[in-house]
Amino acid sequence: MSQFAYRPSSILLAGTTSLLLATSVQAIEFDVKDTKVSIYGFAKLNMIYDADADLGNAGNNSAIRLDDQQGSDGHTTIHAYHSRLGFKTATPLQGSALKTRMEIDWFDEGGGDARLRHFYGEWNNILAGKTWTNFGVVGTGPAVINVRPAPGQSKIGRKAQLRYSWNNWHVALETPDPEYYTDEVAVGFNPDNGGYQTSDDYKEGLPDLTLRYQNDWNALSYVVSGMVRQLEVDDGGGNDDSAVGWGLNIGAKYELGERVTLRAELTHGDGIGEYMQGNPSAPAYYDGDKVETIKATGGILSTSVAIGPGEAQLAYSVTDADLDDLKKTALPNVGSANKRYENVYLNYVWTPVKNIDYGLETSYQTREVADGRDGDALRFQGMVRYRF
Repeated sequence: MSQFAYRPSSILLAGTTSLLLATSVQAIEFDVKDTKVSIYGFAKLNMIYDADADLGNAGNNSAIRLDDQQGSDGHTTIHAYHSRLGFKTATPLQGSALKTRMEIDWFDEGGGDARLRHFYGEWNNILAGKTWTNFGVVGTGPAVINVRPAPGQSKIGRKAQLRYSWNNWHVALETPDPEYYTDEVAVGFNPDNGGYQTSDDYKEGLPDLTLRYQNDWNALSYVVSGMVRQLEVDDGGGNDDSAVGWGLNIGAKYELGERVTLRAELTHGDGIGEYMQGNPSAPAYYDGDKVETIKATGGILSTSVAIGPGEAQLAYSVTDADLDDLKKTALPNVGSANKRYENVYLNYVWTPVKNIDYGLETSYQTREVADGRDGDALRFQGMVRYRF
């Protein structure tokens, strides 16, 4: 068995969940014969103070200490692992531009090692490689400074995939093996952080199928997406079972005048797992006889207001897993399984001069487990980002 541990996996572009302000717009561009080459990136410093338990580099809810758990309070974290470097190319080819993109940061294994974020090519409406999952869309979630995106929205993560797009429709076959987060069938739970242990016999038999429709109507931008997957355990000796998991997501962004933006998302599924950002529990569990899927629901509401040289934002997010059937099993430490996360964010990000961003954020996060115990944590965070 391998112990589940959240691995931060996603940071978005301007106005999206991780508050990356137009990195590609500021790119260095030049031509090599018929190919336009762009180089972009930023150096970013995160300065964090956790008033309660240490939530790590990315602010994971599972690190919140429950009220009956002992531990120290007051922890400072300063890191630059969120810094980034990317390359893009565009080459005219038979009436359609051949585009490629490669991007890295230094957040592998939670921080310190280089990580390949994007590496894909796109031509004639066909995308092949690794980039954002096709389930949901970047842009309708809140723009938080915290490295870990707000729970409750569609997964802000990148997966290897083959995608075809036409008009406002996008369909993709995606790898069932996410690289930066565990999303498998649970066979036990960690009594300390509520994370789940995965079956050694978990089988990735079929690719995941995702479908997305995205459009705009006046000041409203919206997206509807769906996902279907197979969850299977097979020991190769005749003991095997599988279940179908699915998920749905609806997201919207509304420009209320020139200074106010409203955002909302609703995500739900049975066996959805980490296709919902910050799902407290596993997509399914295996009790030695049958794979049973776990239902989960999440949602986000946020508003941002342009004030002076920057923007202030208030956001609320929640995720909840239905563990009623799971609690009836004899799986180890089932009462400690994470059931519900709630987060509130308040931040302000300003740009005093071109390509330089400063930000301050306060977040309040909670964690509840299957047996009803809960805990909370307060985090203060600042950032400095130099873009090119």
